[in-house]
Amino acid sequence: MAQPKLQLQFAHSAVLRYGLAIASFALALGLTLLAQRYGFRNVEVPLLLFAVAVTAWHAGPGPAALAVVLSIAFFDYFFTEPRYTFYVTYSDIPYLIVFISFALLVAWFSAVRRRVEGDLRQARDHLQIEVVERTQQANLLNLTHDATFVRDMDFLITFWNLGAQELYGWAPEDAVGKHSHQLLQTVFPAPLEDVHAELLRTGRWEGELKRTTAQGTTVVVAARYALRRDEQARPVAILETSNDITERKRREQEIENLNLELAKRSTALEAINKELEAFAYSVSHDLRAPLRHIAGFTELLQKKVSAVVDEKSNRYIAMILDSAKRMGNLIDDLLAFSRIGRAETQKTQVSLAQLVKEALTEVR
Repeated sequence: MAQPKLQLQFAHSAVLRYGLAIASFALALGLTLLAQRYGFRNVEVPLLLFAVAVTAWHAGPGPAALAVVLSIAFFDYFFTEPRYTFYVTYSDIPYLIVFISFALLVAWFSAVRRRVEGDLRQARDHLQIEVVERTQQANLLNLTHDATFVRDMDFLITFWNLGAQELYGWAPEDAVGKHSHQLLQTVFPAPLEDVHAELLRTGRWEGELKRTTAQGTTVVVAARYALRRDEQARPVAILETSNDITERKRREQEIENLNLELAKRSTALEAINKELEAFAYSVSHDLRAPLRHIAGFTELLQKKVSAVVDEKSNRYIAMILDSAKRMGNLIDDLLAFSRIGRAETQKTQVSLAQLVKEALTEVR
C-alpha cells in the first residue's frame, strides 16, 4: 500500500516540475511575442534564458533540460530566418550554438547554485538542530548537582556546569578556555601519563583527586572521566563528573586514627593482662604454702585437743579450718579469673536466688 502511494507522490511531483518548465517557457515566449508586437526588439534571448534559469532553480536539471530544448526549438521557429519553420541555415548555426551554450550554462549555474544553497540550508538546519540539542544537554547537565565539565584533548575547558561552579567556586565565564589542571591545581593518585594512557585505551578512568577551589581550600573529589571520539575514532573531548568526598575522607581518616589508637590500647591491655595473670599465678602459688600449713596444723591441733577443750574452742578451730578452705577456693578463683581473657566466652543461666543466699551466708 505504501509503495503505490510513494509512486503516486513521485508522479505528482514530476508533473508539477515539468509543468513549471512548460509554463515558464510559455510565459517567456508570450512576453517576447508581445514585446515584439509593440516594437521591442532583441528581448527573446534574455526572456528565454530567464525561463531556463527559473526552471533549473525551482524544478531541477530534468525540467531545465526540457526548457532548454523548447527554447532552442521555438527560438529557431519564431526568431531565426526563415521564420515559422524549423529549417536552420548555415549562417544561423553560430547564433544557435551561442544561444544553446548560454542556455546550458544558465541551466547548469542555476542547478549548481540551487544545490549549493540547498546544501547550505540543510547544513544550517542541522546546525540549528545540533545547537538546540547541545543547549538542551547543557541545561540538563546544569540540573545535576554533580560537578560536570568538558575539556578538549589539550585540557582546555569548553563546558562548565552549575555543579562545577558550586563545588570549585569559578563561574563558567571564568573557567571556560582555561587549562583544567592549572586552574584546579589537580593532584593525581598516579602519574598523569598513566591516567591519560588508560583513558585512551579504555575510554574511561575513575579515581580520587585533590583540587584547590577558588577560595584556596583543598577538596577531595571522586572523579570519573569519559572519552568522546569523532566519526574517525579520534579522541576529541573528555567529559568529567565529580563528587565532593572531602568530609567522607576526613571521617575515614578519623576512623583510621581511632583504630590505630585502639590497636595501641589493645596491645597495652594485653600486656597488662599478661602481667596480671603472672601476678595472680605468683600470688596464688605463694599463698597456697602458708595456707596449707595453717589448715594442716589446725587439723592436727583439732585431733589432739578436741577431747580436752570445751565446745567453744572446738567451734573456733572449725571456723579456722572453714576459713582456710574458703581462702583456698578464693585463690583458685583468682587464678581462674586471671586466665579468663584466654577462655572462650560461654553463656549460661544463673540463679539469682542462689547468689543472694550465698552472699547472705558469707556476710553472716
